[in-house]
Amino acid sequence: MPLIANDVLACAAGTAPARLAVTLGDEQLTFGEVGRLSNRYANALLALGARRGERAAWWSDTTLEGVGLYFALSRIGMAFVPLNPASTDDEAAAAIDYVRPQVLIVDPAHAARAEQLVAGRETILITVGGQGVQPGFDLSERALAASSAPPPVPLPDEDAICTIFLTSGSTGQPKGVMVSQRATWLRTHAGAAAYSTTGGAGEVVMFPLFHMAGWNFAMMAWSARHAAHLVRRADAEQLLGAVGRWSPSVIYCIPAVWRRILESDMAVDTSCVEWALTGTSQVTQELLVGIKERFPAARTTVNYGSTETARAVGLRDPDLFTHPGSVGHPIPGVQAKVADDGELLITSDRLMAGYFELPVETAQALQGGWYHTGDLAEQDDEGYLYIVGRKKEVIRTGGETVAPVEVEAALAGYPGIADLAIVGIPDPQWGEVVCAVVVLHEGAEVPSVEGLRTHIGERLAAYKHPRRVVQAAVLPRTAATGQVQRAKLVQQFGS
Repeated sequence: MPLIANDVLACAAGTAPARLAVTLGDEQLTFGEVGRLSNRYANALLALGARRGERAAWWSDTTLEGVGLYFALSRIGMAFVPLNPASTDDEAAAAIDYVRPQVLIVDPAHAARAEQLVAGRETILITVGGQGVQPGFDLSERALAASSAPPPVPLPDEDAICTIFLTSGSTGQPKGVMVSQRATWLRTHAGAAAYSTTGGAGEVVMFPLFHMAGWNFAMMAWSARHAAHLVRRADAEQLLGAVGRWSPSVIYCIPAVWRRILESDMAVDTSCVEWALTGTSQVTQELLVGIKERFPAARTTVNYGSTETARAVGLRDPDLFTHPGSVGHPIPGVQAKVADDGELLITSDRLMAGYFELPVETAQALQGGWYHTGDLAEQDDEGYLYIVGRKKEVIRTGGETVAPVEVEAALAGYPGIADLAIVGIPDPQWGEVVCAVVVLHEGAEVPSVEGLRTHIGERLAAYKHPRRVVQAAVLPRTAATGQVQRAKLVQQFGS
């Protein structure tokens, strides 16, 4: 039997069909219900002409329908390509032009915009979860008439692409991180988890379902036949509300979201939480102390990884305060090393298969079987790894990636700005914040953050907008090519 993502659902639905699988607010599904929903979607998609080996884009807010769709597409051998629901029309169009999906599946909130996007393209528009007339084919209605038996098609090969996650490269154009069926399965088994998968009552999933980490954490919970408790927004009210309602044993938050929780005065019994996890960006000792105080029964790990690698390095609970600032050691099945130039390299059987139709970028990222992370690292005598900077220029903020040139292009023509550079400034909450370094025309005033964000408007998703503005007399540039030396700006304004 090949190792495929759908095995996670098939095993849980086959052995514990009545057990709670997933929740979202007041909505919930058991493993058996997810299995039947997945089969109905798969059979309905096949009837609409969905083809094995093609790609299906999903542009939607987090929904339970999305869970059924993920497994349906995995089972029939179509690559699932989730788009950020906050994407502007231009950003979504660029993604669709890049991956050329056979089908675009949307929720009602994105249906009207999606109808305009597929005009003139050979992409089938499908709406799911709507009530009443919606553009395109109504998958929910067709699923009601479809069989709940497994679809009559062969299982996909384990090397087939299961998911393509879109992430910004240094040029601002999307890069599709391809994760195979086998790598997806390996990323979710017990050895890949940041916590013990025995016992427990489910996991609160902070990440939205367009994000690799959202699926990864949910799949790890489902692999152990535990529930994944999804939220519509990563705010303190919804996350703590899920803890109070479902008494989960695991919750993972990036530092910025942990701070929202720690600053909240919402009264919730947290004694159920056995694992309070964090990572993705810089984790301070102050934050770890706060997590321990708010979740006194929980152990904590600091985790490092990326869409290309999934979780790869982890710092265990006993080491949190003896090795401050470290991201720990490679987890089982992962090897890591620091190259001569200081870049952290990672290899495992869970790496991405490459970037979709980008052979040059793939060859650069995967050299000799090692993924070049773009992070600069140091390793102490005990083998503990420390991330000390970024080799690449892309900004990592709150778990998302931002290309500086994309933001610079959106700010072109702003009144009073003679020269401009976008850089990532280290931040304890967000990892990095998007900062605009401006050189002004004589007599011009430093623009406000609000002014820059208003100028960008809806051309870029909100997480790409500047959160800080600083003034420089001149931008440092290379003599040969005139490129902005961003590292010098980060050094100048990063304190």
